[in-house]
Amino acid sequence: MTPKFKRILLKLSGESLMGSQSYGIDSKVLETISNEVLTIVELGIEIGIVIGGGNIYRGLSAHESGIDRVTGDQMGMLATVINALAIQNALEKKGIFTRVQSAIKMDEIAEPFILRRAVRHIEKKRVVIFSSGTGSPYFTTDTAAALRAIEIRADIIIKGTRVNGVYDSDPEKNKKAKMYKKLSYIDVLEKDLRVMDLTAITLCQENHLPIKVFNMNVRGNLKKLVMGENIGTLVC
Repeated sequence: MTPKFKRILLKLSGESLMGSQSYGIDSKVLETISNEVLTIVELGIEIGIVIGGGNIYRGLSAHESGIDRVTGDQMGMLATVINALAIQNALEKKGIFTRVQSAIKMDEIAEPFILRRAVRHIEKKRVVIFSSGTGSPYFTTDTAAALRAIEIRADIIIKGTRVNGVYDSDPEKNKKAKMYKKLSYIDVLEKDLRVMDLTAITLCQENHLPIKVFNMNVRGNLKKLVMGENIGTLVC
């Protein structure tokens, strides 16, 4: 069978790296992510990854505790770099060639984000991990994921979560929560489903970029998804 997608943008939250911990990075989660990515690298899929930083630091939380919003967001951007390096290390242990690019200059540990260079890496089947969000405060890593996906001309954004898709309420709190198989961008906004933030959804809508939300913690799910199996929730 031929994969349904040639080039994807995988969006992972910083919180997903915590596993069962209350903060930080769980090595077991890194192992799971790297194994899942390896299965689709072997299919020849071209991959970009955007990772959040909420397991280490959240700009919005900092703002609530009295830290200036811009400073808090900058601290959050640095947290995404730590996560990107952790993912890079895990992937390279599997023999996967990677590059970390940062929207903030830090030449000693990451390449600067240069679109043409990023696309060239991806064409050479290197996994490019985009860190530091957009490089500007007031924008989330959801928006960064939408922006990078559009820039590299990804076929789809695949958002890995710890639940099976998008629900009408929190499935971890409500056992009767209903999962949607397909939604429009307008549905997401009107129902306030928080698949991604408003700016990210609007960017995807304007550029006709579909989003697939699925459970990253189920072994084999990522491969099934790129092969076209009907898992998770599609937003289009």
